[in-house]
Amino acid sequence: MLKQFFLLCSGVDLTIINDCSNGEQNKYAGIGATVFFTALMATIACSYALFTVFDNIYTSIFFGILWGLLIFNLDRFIVSTIKKNNSKPKEVIQVIPRLILAFIIAVVISKPLELKIFEKEINQVLLTEKNQMTLDNKTQIAQQFTPEITSLNTDISSLKNEINAKENEVNTLYETYIAEAEGRKGTKLLGKGPVYKEKRDKHDVALSELKKLKEINSEKITQKETTIAALVEQQKNVETKTQPIISNFDGLMARINALKKLPWLPSFFIFLLFLAIETSPIFSKLISSKGEYDYKLENQESIIKTWIQQQVHQREAILNTDIDLNEKVYADLKTEEELYNYKQKMARNLMKLQADSFYKSQQETL
Repeated sequence: MLKQFFLLCSGVDLTIINDCSNGEQNKYAGIGATVFFTALMATIACSYALFTVFDNIYTSIFFGILWGLLIFNLDRFIVSTIKKNNSKPKEVIQVIPRLILAFIIAVVISKPLELKIFEKEINQVLLTEKNQMTLDNKTQIAQQFTPEITSLNTDISSLKNEINAKENEVNTLYETYIAEAEGRKGTKLLGKGPVYKEKRDKHDVALSELKKLKEINSEKITQKETTIAALVEQQKNVETKTQPIISNFDGLMARINALKKLPWLPSFFIFLLFLAIETSPIFSKLISSKGEYDYKLENQESIIKTWIQQQVHQREAILNTDIDLNEKVYADLKTEEELYNYKQKMARNLMKLQADSFYKSQQETL
């Protein structure tokens, strides 16, 4: 049962192969098994590749099976169309297009499986890229908000410097009138005289101005700090919205690009493995000698070809004979007086009818 299934996969004529020896059947059963398992690997590879795209196991399996059936049909067609003949150069020429197609199929099959085999290494590469993308994204977003935040911080510093300058001025005036009262500076007279009162008034005016300045600048500082906080929150929101895009940067193309950044030799050997699997049925038929099945198939095709040629030749002979007979018959009819008189009579009647019809049409016109 299993042998019959693999023979069906190999694309051979079951009627002919069943009449062949057991060794010949085993050879083509092995070719069919290779075709089947190649299609099975193609199904697995395509299902995994589509799962990374759709993230849905049922959709991936469905289209993976369709892809596997397509590869199975192509491989079966490639193997079944290779026919053995007595000229090796002709066999090589007919194999070249099939080898190219097998090469393409091997690439398509091996790449998704490479992605699965090196999944951990690819995830590490993607993680590094995501981290770098996150840093770059934050830097780009910060460039949108940093100038305004820096400008507001500069304004806040300026407002605070104004308050500090005014406080220094008030402290200086305070030290001046205290020193006057203690007789250390100014008039150097101990006590609260007119000069002390004048300096005290200047200090009080400056202190009043300091209070007003603090109120005004504190309000401005609060407003600017509120604006800065809003900008920082807005910046965080933008980073939060863009982060899922970076987190989901692990699709099929991203994984293929990550695979390219890994050492090429292991991936290349995996590709060679699938290329060998895909081309093994072709090479097995190419290098094998002409077997019992090939002779029987050639004999059956020769029988059909000979029969068709006979049929074509027979139809051509019948056609040529019919043409010759028709020419002879019509040549004999040309010389018969009875046929000539009959056609003359009919032609005369036809001309009379035409003349009558023309006369009637002229009367109607007048």
